[in-house]
Amino acid sequence: MKANRLWSLWQGILLSFSMGFTQRGQQRFVEWATGLALNIEEHTITQSLIGLDRVDDWKALESFAESGSWNIRLLQWRLTRQLDKMPNRSWHGYRVWAGDDTKVHRCSPNVWGTCTFHEYTARCPNRAETVRAHNWVVIGALLPNGGQPADFLPTAGRLYFRQSQLPCVLGNSGPQVIFRTKCELLVELGREHAKACSGKTLGVFDGGFAMRSVVRPLVKPDDSKQPRIDILTRLRHDARLHLPAPTTRKPGQRGAMPKWGKQLPPPRQGGRWPGKWQKGQAFIYGRVRTVEYKELLCLWRVLGHEVPVRAVVAKVEGYSKRFTLVTSAIDLSGLQMVEMFCARFRQEDGFRDLKQRLGWEECRAWTRNPIERTTQTMLMTLTALRVLQFELQSQVGDEWWLHPPWNKHKTRPSVRDVERLLWEHRAGIQQCLADWLDKEEMIATSRRQPHGM
Repeated sequence: MKANRLWSLWQGILLSFSMGFTQRGQQRFVEWATGLALNIEEHTITQSLIGLDRVDDWKALESFAESGSWNIRLLQWRLTRQLDKMPNRSWHGYRVWAGDDTKVHRCSPNVWGTCTFHEYTARCPNRAETVRAHNWVVIGALLPNGGQPADFLPTAGRLYFRQSQLPCVLGNSGPQVIFRTKCELLVELGREHAKACSGKTLGVFDGGFAMRSVVRPLVKPDDSKQPRIDILTRLRHDARLHLPAPTTRKPGQRGAMPKWGKQLPPPRQGGRWPGKWQKGQAFIYGRVRTVEYKELLCLWRVLGHEVPVRAVVAKVEGYSKRFTLVTSAIDLSGLQMVEMFCARFRQEDGFRDLKQRLGWEECRAWTRNPIERTTQTMLMTLTALRVLQFELQSQVGDEWWLHPPWNKHKTRPSVRDVERLLWEHRAGIQQCLADWLDKEEMIATSRRQPHGM
């Protein structure tokens, strides 16, 4: 593939995502994202510009990150809106998104927004028990991939702060930011994502968020202007499920009709739920696996008696522990629930790519604007790399990425393969970027000059 054609695809993807910038801001954003994708060293602004051979732009790009004209909410809406147009966006009739939180280590206490957290890997003797980090709540689109692992395309993130370590809104003094829990941040992100999508949406998250403060605002919003968002999650060990309430009275029964039916055994005893075991196959964790499952319609205390849910207990081939899941999207089958929930592990792969491929933990920003804008740019760069992969697959098939002879089992390209293709055409892309930036600079300069000069 020629560099000009590759640059045209890459530039078009980034420009279709960018919104809320000035014209010059769009160019700086494209330059920044291109530097992140082409950079093989530290993914700082300075190092990215060195890799692009645009060292003289460092002051302009630093100013763009610190004080440039940004509208992050509009930028996130635009990104989600563009992904909604993709042909494989619908999965079993839903626009599916995955949400979770992750920590990005930052050592200095002087970095805005860092908090201290217990490090679970501290069991290793050479690791600290307490670390300083940014805690991001991130969501993104989850796309089916037809017999292959699903694709996670991040769209938005919010910083979570511990209530005892709230930073100031600006600088080191003044009013502090308003405390919001991770659950509240996930609900906010889910609602913004749903408003940018057409059709029904479904949020997939782990049992850590399977609480009333998340489930009820999404499925049963108090405000009629907020969209209904169905959920799919893992049942917690203390979840209380009930059969649907009876619709007829027993002979001689008095008083109000009950709202809840008979309580079911807890999730760890899901095999005792009423109904027959079924068997099927689904693509789960990298390959097609046999699944034995039992499903039933019931009521869930977390969601309330007004909304029926579908619960499933499943024994997945290769795993000793059962999966116990619940969803408010009762038109899904138990097998579809297991397939979609297991696909959320791709979000963890996305976090790995952000940290190892794009240098999320190499950020050198110290103040609020650069920290938030750097993260959003990295999220959009990873999504752009994935979209470029889809475009290449549709136009040239599998010819563009390396099929390693030492790994016969590799059947799909990765983010690193897309980066390798960009690295291969580095010189041509650098020249195309420079020509575009310099041409736009000349046009802008001519417009600023008075007529007749």
